Amino acid sequence: MRYSRQNKILELINGHEIDTQEKLADLLQKSGHRVTQATVSRDIKELQLIKTLTPAGKYKYAVNAGQERPASERLVKIFRETVQSIEHSGNIIVIKTLPGCANAAAEAIDSLQFANILGSIAGDNTILLIARENADVAAIAARFDEMRR
Repeated sequence: MRYSRQNKILELINGHEIDTQEKLADLLQKSGHRVTQATVSRDIKELQLIKTLTPAGKYKYAVNAGQERPASERLVKIFRETVQSIEHSGNIIVIKTLPGCANAAAEAIDSLQFANILGSIAGDNTILLIARENADVAAIAARFDEMRR
């Protein structure tokens, strides 16, 4: 649930100008996440969100582009803790995750910029990856196994 909620927070702050924890909590409630102000505060801290100035002169929450710890480290942890299975056929790889976690796991994959992955599509709990060549699938699967350890 935490990863699904945090993924929703990232989606919300990218789509809205959210300037307070209360506004963020309200939007989370409206999207089906039961949260308290303390939960939102912890999530903001874990996600290392910052407030930035908008062109209109107001402040809003945003992802800290200058984080000391790379975002990919956090995303790899999400990948490790949410992926349930990985299967492939030809140059197609299908990854099943916990409900609501496929987007975050796909972002982890995308952030690592695999040269041999053409692209990814994520739903609620499924990721579809297209490998450049059938021969690339074994190396990709081995890398995913490393990430899951």
